[in-house]
Amino acid sequence: MAKKFRRLCALALSALYLTAAAAMSADAAARQYGPLGPLGPLGPVVPQTIRTDVPAPEGELRGVWVSYLIWDKLPADRASFQRGVDEILDNCVSWGMNAVFVHVRSHGDAMYPSEIYPWSKFASGSQGAGVQGRDPGYDPLAYFVKAAHDRGLKFHAWFNPYRITGYLMNWSEVSSLSPAKRWMSDADAGNDRNVLCHDGAYYYNPASEEVRQMVVNGVMEVVRGYDVDGVHFDDYFYPELDDTVEGRQFDLPEYKASGSSLPAAQWRRNQVSDLVSRVYRAIKAEKPQVEFGISPQGYVEHLRSDNKLFVDIDRWMSEDGFIDYIMPQLYWGFETKTSAGAPAPYAFMQNLTTWRNLRQKGNVKLYLGLGLYRAGTNVTDYTGVSEWLRRSDIIGRQVVEGRLAGDVSGYCFYSYDSFLQPEAQAEAANLLPLLRQR
Repeated sequence: MAKKFRRLCALALSALYLTAAAAMSADAAARQYGPLGPLGPLGPVVPQTIRTDVPAPEGELRGVWVSYLIWDKLPADRASFQRGVDEILDNCVSWGMNAVFVHVRSHGDAMYPSEIYPWSKFASGSQGAGVQGRDPGYDPLAYFVKAAHDRGLKFHAWFNPYRITGYLMNWSEVSSLSPAKRWMSDADAGNDRNVLCHDGAYYYNPASEEVRQMVVNGVMEVVRGYDVDGVHFDDYFYPELDDTVEGRQFDLPEYKASGSSLPAAQWRRNQVSDLVSRVYRAIKAEKPQVEFGISPQGYVEHLRSDNKLFVDIDRWMSEDGFIDYIMPQLYWGFETKTSAGAPAPYAFMQNLTTWRNLRQKGNVKLYLGLGLYRAGTNVTDYTGVSEWLRRSDIIGRQVVEGRLAGDVSGYCFYSYDSFLQPEAQAEAANLLPLLRQR
């Protein structure tokens, strides 16, 4: 009850926070954290320098991620759920958004009545009390999509294709109705490896043909059944592996059994690319107007790693038939350094240049995923006192730099609830005038 009360208070005060923060000077923003930051005196206040003379281009995407963590806070009964969704979407409109990216599958589950996956515990309960597989008695996704469209917001359905367990979701909570538990408990030993446990977390096996077809079918359930504007994957593909350590080899047996002459890393990239291309083709065959895109980690060299993720980013960006857009998670500030004190290649401007160069290799649109959740917090960026504590104009300047670049098609902000956090109010107040531009 106390948790619910705090949430309601935060929502009620959110508009007041944003209005008040708009008038907050840099001195006032610094005082918000007291005379001392976590690492010592803040020192001279840094002027906030967002340009206001750079117009938003026509058709610019301005979206926000609404994750399963938000679903988890919504009430379970229909009327209260709908009021909660209305509040979320009304806030998004007031902030200048034109799209929402909403979780419809986070852990091998469904926020809608599915013939393949069990009900998500985040859709069937409230305040962390949900149970996977329990029907809430109505279709929450149908209401979410309609309510978004009624407000002029595009709705992008966000999927995690392979993840089964993770934060707030344990194996013991996975429903017996889940394909994962059915495969693990039936008499057919041939499908046991459709589900893999790695470092204590469970995943659907990316190397399984049966799994890949299930993922495609699950996406198409949503595309056919709902008037979604887009299908969205994030970066949960492969976990970090080590083929030299027993227990951390994941799908190495499938690689060996394949007889492939490719290195294991490229073979794994091909497993992911096969899924991505099949999802793309299925969507375009059914509803060509629906966009398909992916939001990977923001540092390209991590995507090119031979021991994790296995995102063939160079292929997806240069060849047709995989994605309509890429939305890298550029969650670093402008001043970020490496632990050795050198300018980091993933600091915002350097990283933006890298992604713009990739975009030029093909026809994929470039959206930027920006990390509002970092605003006003002590991010380790090796700059002394964190840039995110010293400044409240980082996200706004990133939007302006994207507009100045001329080839960035929009932005998505992680996450919805960050706009309501007290620590982010000065940053949000500097950002919102840019998003409200017409």
